[in-house]
This record gives sequence, structure tokens and C-alpha cells, in this order.
Amino acid sequence: MNSDFTSALRPAFVMTILFALLLGIVYPLAMTGIGQAIFPSQANGSLVMANGKAIGSTVVGQAFTTDRYFQTRPSAAGKGYDGLASSGSNYGPISQALVDRTKADVAKRRAEGVTGLLPADLATASGSGLDPDLSPASAYAQVDRVARTRGLPADKVRVLVTANVDGPLLGILGEPRVNVFALNRALDATR
Repeated sequence: MNSDFTSALRPAFVMTILFALLLGIVYPLAMTGIGQAIFPSQANGSLVMANGKAIGSTVVGQAFTTDRYFQTRPSAAGKGYDGLASSGSNYGPISQALVDRTKADVAKRRAEGVTGLLPADLATASGSGLDPDLSPASAYAQVDRVARTRGLPADKVRVLVTANVDGPLLGILGEPRVNVFALNRALDATR
């Protein structure tokens, strides 16, 4: 009986070590190498560099703190756009904390000069809390403020927003969207 146990234990132990090495070391290294070889920018976080420094990412939202820029949607990640605390708030629809936060975000947008019907993504956080995109309606709602602050004609800023609207993936997946970081970079390049 002891011999049966020992003979069954050895293959189990060998297979555990083999799969730990295969799935814990070999596979992750292979996938990392393939990612670096085929998609180096994406594998490294889609970072945007300027003067040798990373200034942002096109796939991770970030806060823009002045009225000179288009503002992103609110973030529930940590203290706001904290990549180490990526998650939603997990507040339910009847949560008083969610109601209070949303009211504060609506008041903030109204103070920024957004009038009329407020697009939902200007007052609600995304599931990850790090969404880099806005709906076109949310970007257009901010045009007057950005144009006024920068001393640019609103029509020129509106054209810039239109040029930065990305359609659904493959024409059918998702909604049209505007990458706020890319839009703000294009805005900085505008004279």
C-alpha cells in the first residue's frame, strides 16, 4: 500500500513542477517576448513620449486640471486616475455616496460652463475608473469653455473635436469616442 502511494505521488509532484515552470515562467516569458516583438508600444502601456519623458498614455485616463484642456470623465480609481487603484466604486444605484458624488460632479461641470443636457459620462465614472475616452457629446459640451480660455474661435475647437472622433471598432463594435489625451495634445499643437 505504501508503495502505491509513493508511486502515485512521484508523477503528481513531477507534473506540478513541470506545469509550474511551463505556465509560471515559460509561457509568461514567451507572451512578453511576442508582445514586445509584435506590439512594443501597446506592450509598454501605449506611452506618449516628449523630450525623452513619458507624458501620458493613450489607453489610461488622466486628470487635466486647468480649464485650458478638455476634462475627462470622473474617476473612482483611488484618489482619481490612480492606476494602482483601478476599479469602480461598486456603489449601487441607490447608494447615497454615489448620489452625492454625482451631484458634486454635475455641479462642477455646471461651474465649468457646461449648459443644457449634461452627457452622462461627464458626471459618472467608468467601470475601471481609468477610461481615457469621452463621448463626442461630452467633448462638444466643453468646446465653449476651452475656446474661451485659450482665446480661440469656438468653431476652430469644434473642428478639432470632430477630427478626433474615433468611430466604432470595425464600424460596428462600440460607440464613437474621443480620446481626451490625444485631443488635448492636438489642442496644444493648435495656434
